[in-house]
Amino acid sequence: MQTETLAYFNGAITVDPDLCNGRPTIRGQRITVQTILEFLSAGDTQEEILQHYPTLTAEDIQSCLAFSAQMMGNRYTLQKTA
Repeated sequence: MQTETLAYFNGAITVDPDLCNGRPTIRGQRITVQTILEFLSAGDTQEEILQHYPTLTAEDIQSCLAFSAQMMGNRYTLQKTA
């Protein structure tokens, strides 16, 4: 069975089942949206993130924020499992 790569925000965010365990990444690189959001939530600035990841652009970081905002717009049901 072939896997399908999904793309959002004109390819800025991709989801490939064969890359990073299917987590959303930036332009198919091994940099996850979650990683960027964790840096931002820890207080790192956009400039600091770009220094850590020189292959990224400011637009990539904005795409991460837009993607996460879009995902939070979905309806979720939380269930206690343990």
